[in-house]
Amino acid sequence: MKNSLLILLLLISSIGFAQNNYIVKTEDGRRVLLKSDYTWEYIDLEKPAEEKAKPEKATQVIESSETNTCNLAADFEEPELDKGLQLQLRKGRATIDDIKRKVAKDNNCEEEDVILLAVSESKAKGIYNFCANGTKVSYKRTGHTIVKNHGFLQF
Repeated sequence: MKNSLLILLLLISSIGFAQNNYIVKTEDGRRVLLKSDYTWEYIDLEKPAEEKAKPEKATQVIESSETNTCNLAADFEEPELDKGLQLQLRKGRATIDDIKRKVAKDNNCEEEDVILLAVSESKAKGIYNFCANGTKVSYKRTGHTIVKNHGFLQF
């Protein structure tokens, strides 16, 4: 009796291990089902709501449409960034401080002269609009790589 119960228990547990379907999460937050026959499919067709881009405090910026200059309101405050995401980006030197340092170096100004206007970021990528020494500039981040974005993107 004990032997048959042990064999039955081993048989049931081996069935559970025989299934090689795994659920993994992509960098943009969607879940993917990896099947044992080497195929895959999305479980979540749309990106999660918290990952979608959302403009923050963009109404405080007074923009000049004919020139590339930026005029800020006297009470302008930089948008708040996700602290958890900034901690993750620290190991790759891609935090907002690192990006501001690069913007200041590229535009021959001090870091204090670089003001963040708008941001749209996730762990995988981000778009940052700055006012660097009175000029609007846009940078994009892919992973931990930061490059100048040609053209000022609006959110």
